[in-house]
Amino acid sequence: MPAHCCSHDAPQAASIVHLGRYRRILWIALWVNAIMFLVEVGAGLQAGSLSLLADAVDFAGDAMNYGVSLAVLASALAWRARAALLKAVSMMGFGLYVLGSALWSVWHGDVPQAMTMGIVAIMALLANLGVAGLLYAFREGDANMRSVWLCSRNDAIGNVAVLVAALGVFGTGTAWPDLMVASLMAGLALHGGWTVLRQALMELREDALSPEDQDQGHGV
Repeated sequence: MPAHCCSHDAPQAASIVHLGRYRRILWIALWVNAIMFLVEVGAGLQAGSLSLLADAVDFAGDAMNYGVSLAVLASALAWRARAALLKAVSMMGFGLYVLGSALWSVWHGDVPQAMTMGIVAIMALLANLGVAGLLYAFREGDANMRSVWLCSRNDAIGNVAVLVAALGVFGTGTAWPDLMVASLMAGLALHGGWTVLRQALMELREDALSPEDQDQGHGV
């Protein structure tokens, strides 16, 4: 792990510019995700697409995650790691929700509108590629930064999958491609959440064992 991931000090003067740039990028990402959430909710309901609705829920979760990241950006490592734990749980919760919805739709779902799925998926892909590009330089940071990068990366992968689902629905005339892609997105969310959870727990253990905390605990 890079040395800066293990640092327990508050951000120093030399990193102010770095944090300032990261903060601006997070604000951009937050607004992009909030807008795309509204777009995909409307399109998903209109088209009857579970993969679009799953992607919309993902956009909403990411907007919340970016807000949490902004709130703890300049905090100590332990608080950033706790925020990452919250985001990991939300990512895994999203994955379980989508898996449950996919199982329900096997028996109750209708064939979605492929054209609407494809158009909206392209819009979402362009939005997520832009956000992922802005966040790429911060992908090797602490658990909090890593969770933000993983969210944007997973979203871009999910958008490509929705495009494939739209083609599958168009070609087969069935809902199965939509359900399969929704399940894939759920798997990505579960894997990403587990990755962030492990790193956040490791950072919390490192922080608990830091000399500064041990000295304070002994009243030094």
